[in-house]
Amino acid sequence: MRGRAGRRKAAAWLLVLPSLLLALAVLLYPFWEILRLSVSDVSRFGQVRGFVGLANFARVFADPVFRAALLRTLVWTGAVVGGTVLVSAGVALVLRQDFVGRGLARVLVMLPWSISLSMAAIVWLWAFDGDHGMVNTTLRTLGLLHGNVQWMARPATAFPVEIGAGILVSVPFTTTILLGGLSSIPGEIYEAASIDGATRLQSFRHLTLPLLRGFVNIAIVLNVIYVFNSFPIIWVMTQGGPDNGTHILVTYLYEVAFRLGRPGPAAAVSLVMLAIVFAATLLYVRLQRERA
Repeated sequence: MRGRAGRRKAAAWLLVLPSLLLALAVLLYPFWEILRLSVSDVSRFGQVRGFVGLANFARVFADPVFRAALLRTLVWTGAVVGGTVLVSAGVALVLRQDFVGRGLARVLVMLPWSISLSMAAIVWLWAFDGDHGMVNTTLRTLGLLHGNVQWMARPATAFPVEIGAGILVSVPFTTTILLGGLSSIPGEIYEAASIDGATRLQSFRHLTLPLLRGFVNIAIVLNVIYVFNSFPIIWVMTQGGPDNGTHILVTYLYEVAFRLGRPGPAAAVSLVMLAIVFAATLLYVRLQRERA
């Protein structure tokens, strides 16, 4: 029996092995190339001219634009992910209720998910246009503004606008996750809690939140990875400007690699980004396990 079980396991591994090797090749070869470029002197056309060790990393960390982009990336990720989860939780709770037109409401909430981020960013850029944008026009009509505000001309206003856009484009995906979690909670427990005299707030705190924690964790981890590497919104709306004041790491990486033609430092930035995402994900998962 043991020999038969061993042969079955071996046969299973042989069936999976081609796909596993292909997946490893797809993942490991680009990683090796980035690692090689990060420690090499590379021309803007990709020609490796020699080994330079950690010089590319030192060059990157010495750049004040990189340091500012690193801090801004943490703010961007925290604000967008936190805002997305809070807004999506409220939307999911509303969509879970039984009301007329709930199906249509769910479709309307999920519909923006089908629009590319670049198109969404263009729409928001039009809305916040300093001369003819919908936002300025609406605020002037309401008497809240007496003149036009050039929203995208200063980092102090452009970056919050981009954070707001990042939250809104992330809501459909996160709402789907949380709505799936809410749908998996049986309604009988709420009926039992109501009979025992629990208020809606108490039911939400002691029933909904604990049972929804796993789905919230999934939403946070996926959104951190997604938002941290989100490129289109900031690049389409400001391209990291004005005065490099809205750069995050991914837009800084693009500029270094393709505008400035420095593949070596760009590879170093990509490895720093990978390390940050990996460490943040591991830390969050570990904290959640300790709480559990």
